[in-house]
Order: sequence, then structure tokens, then C-alpha cells
Amino acid sequence: MTSEIEQAVLAAVDDQQIVTDLQTLVRIPSVDGTSAESEIQTWCAERLGELGMAVDHWQLDLPSITADSDFPGMEVDREEAWGCVGVLQSGGTPGLIFNGHVDVVPVGDIALWPGGNPFSARVGDGIMWGRGTCDMKGGLAAIIGAVAAIAATGITLTKPLAVHTVVGEEDGGLGAFGTLKRGHTGEACVIAEPTAGGVIPANAGSLTFRLEIPGLATHGSTRTRGVSAIEKFAVIQQSLVALEIERNRDPHPLLKHLDLANPLSVGTIQAGDWASTVPDLLIAEGRYGVRLGEPVAEARQAFEQAIASACSGDEWLRDHPVKVSWPGGVFTSGLLPEGDPLLDDMLQAATAAGATEVPEVKGGPYGSDLRQYAAAGIPTLQYGPGDVRYAHATDEHVLLAEVLHCARAYALLAVRRCS
Repeated sequence: MTSEIEQAVLAAVDDQQIVTDLQTLVRIPSVDGTSAESEIQTWCAERLGELGMAVDHWQLDLPSITADSDFPGMEVDREEAWGCVGVLQSGGTPGLIFNGHVDVVPVGDIALWPGGNPFSARVGDGIMWGRGTCDMKGGLAAIIGAVAAIAATGITLTKPLAVHTVVGEEDGGLGAFGTLKRGHTGEACVIAEPTAGGVIPANAGSLTFRLEIPGLATHGSTRTRGVSAIEKFAVIQQSLVALEIERNRDPHPLLKHLDLANPLSVGTIQAGDWASTVPDLLIAEGRYGVRLGEPVAEARQAFEQAIASACSGDEWLRDHPVKVSWPGGVFTSGLLPEGDPLLDDMLQAATAAGATEVPEVKGGPYGSDLRQYAAAGIPTLQYGPGDVRYAHATDEHVLLAEVLHCARAYALLAVRRCS
């Protein structure tokens, strides 16, 4: 059941404005590391200000933040980065935070995109297409729509409501890290990442690894005088396959629905500089899953031990071991504390907003900013429009009905947590 106040807030949700805001967000090509990241944060600051929120829009001190021992990493170069926080009816600790990241990954080959423009935000048959529609500007538009509905009714909140829009989520979590370091906090947080109708109270983590596999160069016509780094990678690849199998034998209950709870994949390989020369170096980079509750140091140790074991069993690699390093972002795992009321509150709000059934509760195999808020002592979960299978894809899209539903669920949750 919904109260009269809640019914008034639901009635104030402006579907057309949410779609318009989403189109505006998608048409700003805020790829990680580009100036459009700053452009979209300026838009967010102005839009939240229009809703009557007290806005903190500041330039992140990159030298200081990146030098912090807890900095989660950054995989692209940035000359500047901006934070943006809006607070409705400020005074005291916010009863709820809504978080949305504004950065998107590169589009790849534009020729593969239907229509040829990844940022067109075209709409057809109740679907919006384009980079960022799913991950996660659809969720951000829903957040703005929820806040707009609450502001439009003029209801008095007994606890402030906060919105954090952050950059750099895709390559480590720079924006959320800087926002939390600035002192912005709250009693609970909902991140509007795509969850395909479910609620995600836990994320596994992930690390980026780099392997430098040595060989011995010689002319291709006398290849037996040398050692091919490519052939030695085959030895290492076998150990990576075995490691992935081992780390997926007994997944966390929240991740048992997945075929692979803790994936390990090689994403790039570079070797050789001449076709008729046996390559003396292969560099492979990939993604390594961190199990729920597993310290990053332990995850790295397990990986490095597997590589060392593979080297010890190979005549060449025994004396010329593979070098392992860890570039890029550090995505630890994150988990909502068991029994925290935020989970039931989100499930009830989603159902009251029109979900056809109670959302499934499950964990996600990917990293997100959830782990940063959780580490700061803020109970956090994810619930948002879209399906992560279409994130980062050339057919990225979001169902507008899901965006509008989430706006209503967020509005109900905010009213219930903050008034």
C-alpha cells in the first residue's frame, strides 16, 4: 500500500522529461578520459540545481587523490575531473544516497553500430539505443526523475536526500573515491547500475593483470635456436585455465546462479616485431575475478603462485620466469551487510512501484562503486534499468518502461527512507 504522500509523488513523475533528460545525457559523449566527462558533470550540476538541490560541484585534486594509498586506480589519462553532489533539504546526514556514474567506455568500430552514431539516443518501439543508455545513464535519468517528482510535490523530508554523480567508474572508481574523500556520506546508498529487474546487494571484484613472457629471438628459419614467447604463453594459458576452474569450485551463494562467478580472461596479447623473427617477448593483459570477501592481496597471491608453479615446471621459464604486474583499477568485492533493512526497503519499493513480481536477489560478477561505499561503512546495493549483457556492446540499449519504473521505485524508496 502507498500513502497519500507517496501517491502524490508517483503522480508527479514526469515520464517525458525523464526521456528527454536521458537523451541529453546520452548525446554527451562522456567517454572515460575525454573532456566530455567534465561537460556532463556540469550538466548534472545545473540540472540538480534546477530541482532545488544544494549542489557541490568541484574539481578533483588529481595529484592528491592518485597519491592516496587507498586510491583504486585509473586506466586512462585525465587532465581534469569533476565531482558533483546534490542534496535536497540539506541539514544532517542524508538518509539515502542515489549514485550514478556518468562516464562510458569507448564505442569501438562505429561501423558496427546500427545507424552509425553511438550517441544518437534514437528511440523506437519503447527502446532507447546508444552508448550509455544501459550503463548507466538510464539509471541516472531515473534518479533525476525521482528527485524531480519529490521536489515538485513540495513535501518536507526529515532527512536529506543526496545524489552523487561520479566520473571514472569504468576504469577504477576515481569519482566515487573523490566524493567519499570529500566527506559526502549517507545512511544508505542505491547505485542505479543495470540489474535486469533484480536487486544486487553484492559484487565480486576484479583486477587487471599483465604478464611479460620472455623468449629468445632468432631468425625464423633457425627457430630451434631460439625460444618463442608465443609458445611459452601456451604453457601459461594452461595454468590460467586451471586457476579459473579452481576458483569457481565453490562460489558464494549470491553468485551460484552464474556459470562463472569469478571469471579469468585474457583480453590483449602483443608479441613479435618481425614476421621472420622468433619473438622474444609476449605481453598479455587480462581480467581476474576477486571472490566475494576475498582480500585483494590474497587474490593476487593465488594468481602469482599459479604463474610461478607453471614456470617451475617448464625448462625455459624455470630460469626465465614470467613477470606479473597489476596495472589499472583495483575493484575489491563489496557486500551489503546481512539483515540490513535497505534490501527489504528496495524490494518493497520496487514492488509498490509496479514490479510484476518481487525482484530476485543475486550477486554480480563484476566490480562497481558498490565496494567503495560499502568500505566507507555505507550499506549499498544496486537496482537499475537495463541488462548488463548489453553494457559496453554495440547494441547497447535500455527499455524506457524500465527507466520509468525505476524512477517511481526510487521516489518511493526516498520518501520512505527520508521522511
